[in-house]
Amino acid sequence: MAEEDWQTDGWQLIENLPYELNAGIGHKAKIGMVVLSSDYTIDYEFRQVFTDDAIGIYQTRVENSPVVTPETLAAMEKKIPAALKTILPGEGLDVVAYGCTSATTVLGEQTVFDRIAEVQPEAKATTPITAAFAAFKALGAKRIAVLTPYQRDVNQVLRQYIVDAGFEVPVFGSFNQPLDPLVARIDTESLEQGIDQMLNEASVDLVFVSCTSIRLLEQVKALESKIGLPVTTSNHAMAWHCLRLAGGEQLLPRFGRLYEEQLG
Repeated sequence: MAEEDWQTDGWQLIENLPYELNAGIGHKAKIGMVVLSSDYTIDYEFRQVFTDDAIGIYQTRVENSPVVTPETLAAMEKKIPAALKTILPGEGLDVVAYGCTSATTVLGEQTVFDRIAEVQPEAKATTPITAAFAAFKALGAKRIAVLTPYQRDVNQVLRQYIVDAGFEVPVFGSFNQPLDPLVARIDTESLEQGIDQMLNEASVDLVFVSCTSIRLLEQVKALESKIGLPVTTSNHAMAWHCLRLAGGEQLLPRFGRLYEEQLG
């Protein structure tokens, strides 16, 4: 419809109103997150950490199978760039996080970073296992107790990946549950019982709970007080790592020991 054809029929049209611009959400840093389509948890937990509009969180979903196997995890590689392109098209991001621990260990961190760089070459990149390694170093932890929901073939890849990075894994526990919708519903009591059982078997420096579908961020500080050791999870570590990579230096002790640390 041509502008001259717009008939107001007695009502008033006021165009070109004056306006001012504020700094906008994400004026300090913008974080893009590639989240699995089957993930129920990561959005919820990240929102608890990122409450200041100076750092913006922008998410997209990458298609994946809800059944976690090495094959289904590897199948995501080629889908990462297309998913990332849907986040603020044409604008550079400061940090990009790929939200799958097990897929990163199957593909390798560098492969994930390469797929991210195809779309956001200037962004700092992280993954849950990248963030976990940074957390281990920040907390001075060498011997790691690992708890996962994965089945054995995925666990074997994950454990070897951690060992190859220079850490020891003297005890490893698993719920052997391959379905993401069920993993997201594993309750805190079950997680704590699993951790207690592992700690009865070996002396460690830190407990790492792997999988972005696991919900534990709110309980980390209380759990640390109970067991006397630092605890981190895939989401817990990656949110901290994103915060630090984005230039956030604030201490958030309500989330446990890690959130009192800067990057090493």
